[in-house]
Parts: sequence; C-alpha cells; structure tokens
Amino acid sequence: MKTTGIGGSTIEAELNAITPKAHLVKPIQKSEFYARIDKACKLMQEHKGEVMYLDAGTNLYYFTGTKWSSSERMVGALLFPDGSLHYIAPNFERGTILDFMEVEGVIHGWEEHESPYQLLAQVCSENGVDKGVILIDESTPFFISDGIAKANSKFELVNSKPITAGCRMVKSEAEIAIIQHVMNITLEVQKAVARILHVGISAKEVTDFIHEAHKRYGIPSGSYFCIVLFGVDTSFPHGVKTPKDLEDGEMVLIDTGCELHGYLSDITRTYVYGTIKASQRRIWNIEKETQLAAFDAAQLGNTFSSIDNASRVVIEAHGLGPDYELPGLPHRTGHGIGLDIHEWPYVIRNEETVIEPGMCFSIEPMLCVPDEFGIRLEDHIYMTEQGPKWFTQPMHSIDNPFGE
Repeated sequence: MKTTGIGGSTIEAELNAITPKAHLVKPIQKSEFYARIDKACKLMQEHKGEVMYLDAGTNLYYFTGTKWSSSERMVGALLFPDGSLHYIAPNFERGTILDFMEVEGVIHGWEEHESPYQLLAQVCSENGVDKGVILIDESTPFFISDGIAKANSKFELVNSKPITAGCRMVKSEAEIAIIQHVMNITLEVQKAVARILHVGISAKEVTDFIHEAHKRYGIPSGSYFCIVLFGVDTSFPHGVKTPKDLEDGEMVLIDTGCELHGYLSDITRTYVYGTIKASQRRIWNIEKETQLAAFDAAQLGNTFSSIDNASRVVIEAHGLGPDYELPGLPHRTGHGIGLDIHEWPYVIRNEETVIEPGMCFSIEPMLCVPDEFGIRLEDHIYMTEQGPKWFTQPMHSIDNPFGE
C-alpha cells in the first residue's frame, strides 16, 4: 500500500508551486525592546546586580535590537538598572554599530591596541560602579569574561542567566506570531519534501531542495539547518558523516528549520518510503503515543522534568529503555526555541522550572533502534492561559503522515 503524501512529484513542480509568505508577519517593534529592558532592570535589582554585560549574539539582540556576531573583538553593551545602555565596540566599527542600533545608547570605542576590558571598567566607574555584582551574559566567551575580571578585581562576575532566561523564556504575542509563521512555512516545506522522494534520491538533493524551498517562501537565508537521513542513518539522532541514498522500504527522517526576524522554526518528520514493515509501524506508533503523553504533561504549574518523565513512562511501558538505554530515548524530550534553536527551558529530568504562559518548547522524544532506524516526531508548543497549544499539528499516522 502506498503511503499517502509520499512521492509522486518533482523538485521543479514543487518549487514552482511556492509563493512567498515571509513578508506576512511583522518584526519585533522598538517598543517591545524597551519593555524587555524594563523587565531586565527589575530582575537586575532583585538579583542585586550593579550592571549587566550583553555580549554580541542573541542576548544583545533580544534586549537592544542590535544584531552583531561574536568574534575575537569584544562588542557588547552594558545595561544599568536605570535602563541606560552603553555600547562597547572597536572605534572603526562605530558607524556600523550606529547603523544596526535599535535602542539608542552611548558608544564607547577602543582602538586596536587598547584594552576593551579596561574601557568597560572605566565606563562602569563613570556610572558609579567600582565594585559589586557584574552580571555576565552566559554566552560570553571566556577570554572576555576573563579580561573583565582582570580589569577590576573588585568586580564579582555572576552568571546573568536569571535575567536573560528570566526574560527570554516567556515569549510575547509578537514573538509567538513570528515563530508560528516560520513553523507554518517549514511544515509546508516538509510536505513538499515528502512529495519529491524517489528511490535513489540523495540526501544532498533533498537538502538543496529544502534550502531553495525556504528561499522561495521569502526566507532570504534559506534553511537555518537541515538533517536528511535514510534507512539505518536515521538511528543516529544528528546524522552521519556520509548520508546514504534512499532505498525502497526505508525510514526517512527530515529535520529542518528557517530564520525570520531572528526567530527560528524547527520541525522533524519521520515516515517510511515504500512498504512499511511491522517493526517500523510498532516503533512509529510508540513514538506518536510518547509525544502526545508529553504534550498532555505540559500543563501550567507542572515542571519541565515532569514532561520528560511522562515520555519515559510510556516508553518503558512498551519495553524500551529504561532511562537513556537503547532501543529507547537517548536524550532529553525537548528544548526551548526562540532566537536560538536550542534555548531555555529544556525538557529534561531534574529541570524544576515551572511551566508558565508564553513558554515555547519542542516535544521530540526520539526513539532509536540501533543498526535499524530511528524515529523523531518533533513539533513545538506554546503555553497559553488555557494550557498547551501546538505550533504545528503532529503527524497523523504512519500510513498518512501529513493527514492529507
């Protein structure tokens, strides 16, 4: 019996059928950046932080709207509890910083032979901070945090995660709208991928198609990432060095996403090309049951640990596992998503963070059968005042994966 929605089309036909959709959702507005800063300042005061250092990357973008990639040169910003921002960057980058800057602040420049860490200490001193708790962006490279520590031994460097994660874990309506939009786009790409499959197609051909399809939908950068696996390769969660070509009766695993306005999608679909074996059907159905059990456990007031536990109860009831043993689930049940593909909160044992409205995270309790195949059904949810909601509807069945 032919699996519904798998095969029967061509790369050319599917690409030609796509119309752009990325432009239909707005980016984060300037007022929201200011609201984020206000919340961060309140949290800083609660944690007795004198100032918070935001390094180039997603934390800097989240609070200031300034997009900048981390490099060997220090670029970042100091956020003081009164809401004032002071950027620190190489002098020759001043004009570019001004161009990228969304939330205004004073730019303090350093020349190539000068120490940016001494400059940071000087800016702190000029703003009344000569000692005390300096909250350091948790993604800051060691060479920068080490330089700051040596610039003023009276500073007490503390992880800023309670502030950064405390803000970023709870998404606004605007953030959820962007994530929903990119999830919708990637789901349509996933459906198109399934239709172009045929015996002998290579993982590279599929990867190239996914990248171009995302671009056709209006995503300038195409795919943010892409994992394409066939057959035994699917038993390796994040792939193999040299992916094989597709053969009849093999499991297909496609994990991909894209980026728009800084926010990411991430969806995995797993199904069989050709005749479905009894062993494939059994594990696929257990995977679906496990994913739904995790969804049901994602209730306001529960912890993220309880979601992971719910996954393992189902898996072990079917004789898989226990814990991380194979065949079974070798990793956590899920992860948060937003400006980073993997961010807080993590759906893992011993994670006692309480589930709140606005939190967004994946449910993907992958099942691996060594030397045979793996099945990952990955969808994300967002928490509302009424409970969990799917960004994308889970796979329907192994015979009709997309419910068409």
